[in-house]
Amino acid sequence: MSNYIANPINDLREIRSLMERSSYFIGLSGLSGIGAGLFALSGVALTILYQWAGGHDLVFIHRSLGLASHPWGIAPLPFLVMMAGFVFTGAMASGYYFTVRRAKRMGQKLLDKKTYKLAFHLAVPLVVGGIFSLALIYHEHGGFIGPTTLIFYGLALLNGSGYAREELSYLGYLEIVLGLISCFFIGYGLIFWALGFGVLHIGYGLWMYRKYDRA
Repeated sequence: MSNYIANPINDLREIRSLMERSSYFIGLSGLSGIGAGLFALSGVALTILYQWAGGHDLVFIHRSLGLASHPWGIAPLPFLVMMAGFVFTGAMASGYYFTVRRAKRMGQKLLDKKTYKLAFHLAVPLVVGGIFSLALIYHEHGGFIGPTTLIFYGLALLNGSGYAREELSYLGYLEIVLGLISCFFIGYGLIFWALGFGVLHIGYGLWMYRKYDRA
């Protein structure tokens, strides 16, 4: 009884930790956000190099999937697909690595009901946004792909925030706001992509790392 009274703060922290473990997945690491942001900025940098090497702005919609007159020998559309695959694969790989490492340290299973719920609620808006982006490409409205991806990604974070840290919703709101702003600056999608998927991810990751991971 005396020990309980002497350490009320520690007991409250333990109770809070148990409640968090039972309610949502807490294996997400701030380093995952940093890794995703770095891969996003790498993809943007490669795209800028592609523009510079070709001597003109990147053409988002290109009917030809074959070789173009670009010095790198690849048309804009397949190049964008390759960059998207590179960024997505890198972000997922780094996220998986750091998430597994943190989940083990926290004594939490990586695959359980909370993980599946989080993945499902993240996937639904992402899949819808992906299909909508394909429709934009089909109808030659490629200038809206940047805003669309930012908005739907933000919606996915909001949708999944109920099964992860509450702070995930803050990142979601910022992504949505940035996507809406970019709707009025068509042609600058690459800049907003760098801000949304790069800078915001890194800033969010650093904040989460300092708040939770180091502790």
